[in-house]
Amino acid sequence: MTSGDRSGPGFPDAFLRSGSASFTEFAGEYAPHLIPGLRGPVGPPTVGGSLEAPHGTTILAVAYTGGVLLAGDRRATMGNLIANHTMQKVFTTDEYSAAGIAGTAGIAIELVRLFQVELEHYEKIEGTLLSLEGKANRLASMIRGNLAMAMQGLAAVPLFAGYDVPGARGRIFSYDVTGGCYEERDHHSIGSGSIFARGALKKLWRPGLTPEAAVRVAVEALYDAADDDSATGGPDVGRKIWPTVALLDVDGARFVGPAQVEVVVTQLLHDRSVEGGQAR
Repeated sequence: MTSGDRSGPGFPDAFLRSGSASFTEFAGEYAPHLIPGLRGPVGPPTVGGSLEAPHGTTILAVAYTGGVLLAGDRRATMGNLIANHTMQKVFTTDEYSAAGIAGTAGIAIELVRLFQVELEHYEKIEGTLLSLEGKANRLASMIRGNLAMAMQGLAAVPLFAGYDVPGARGRIFSYDVTGGCYEERDHHSIGSGSIFARGALKKLWRPGLTPEAAVRVAVEALYDAADDDSATGGPDVGRKIWPTVALLDVDGARFVGPAQVEVVVTQLLHDRSVEGGQAR
């Protein structure tokens, strides 16, 4: 925003005009340098065509009776190095939704924070929550706007989940780097450990899961992913670093406390030791 936008004292003219309820469109028009996808090239690519930056994995979603959960491990990697042991990869985006991030961590976190502002801005302008499908489509358009940076190796691909209030059920949405949006059934996973997490989810998920049983399924799937994927962090008992788990149902979006996750992890490790380290 420049001083030239002002016609007198008070707010600049841009803030006083009627327009779209989208904060991203507003910022893209009046302050495009604040939108990640509109900043232009970030510089020459490094070896392999991608910049060295922390990457986050693995995120998964599990449906349970009356809702859905979103969970992620805590490790970020940069090449063959562990860049961070405690990264937060799951974020609540409004009262009934959450997003988990995989890909270039800095870009992905910025994208989710902008999405949080987008939903809050819509609610304040329109006086109501955006529908869950509307939220999923808004996130898709933001990913599409980041395509130029994705082509430079700075891809951010979230997994979005939320509680559909009119439909009284949890729903899961996945994306590709071009902004393609796909609704998933029952469970899904993204990130480098997703292939192993999906295998575990296929074996462990069943209809009629309670929230507590779904947390166990999610933690067990992340454990299996960490067992085979070096970029996915397993539960760190010594430093008490646990997966992040968010529940989304009629009671709203909320995180499962670390003490509760620790109980689930402890029981899982006990069960696996009894079973000789094998999955059920």
